[in-house]
Amino acid sequence: QVQLVESGGGLVQAGGSLRLSCAASRRTFGSSMGWFRQAPGKEREFVAYLSWSGVVTYYADSVKGRFTISRDNAGNTMFLQMNNLKPEDTAVYYCAVNPSRTTLSTAAKDYDYWGQGTQVTVSS
Repeated sequence: QVQLVESGGGLVQAGGSLRLSCAASRRTFGSSMGWFRQAPGKEREFVAYLSWSGVVTYYADSVKGRFTISRDNAGNTMFLQMNNLKPEDTAVYYCAVNPSRTTLSTAAKDYDYWGQGTQVTVSS
């Protein structure tokens, strides 16, 4: 079991930055990790992926070049640095982990553990 708790969301103007954190109840080394988001009336969508090794990253086209996924050396906390935010980035952001997966996945169904979500609102 892994408990995940997100933080760092809030209200920001377009062009601004936020850094989301996802604290895990145990070390996540060896786990595939991801960030997803869900806007009102829309399905949950993939945002970013970090491989079990912490080396490979992958991003949705909509955030590529603006968002960066990373984790701390202890392997307990994952981050999503979001720069040049746009109103269309407004959503609830979720972190997710799959301790047994070693390959890239952008599908929510492939992640076993989820945080409760943190709201990000970008005003124009």
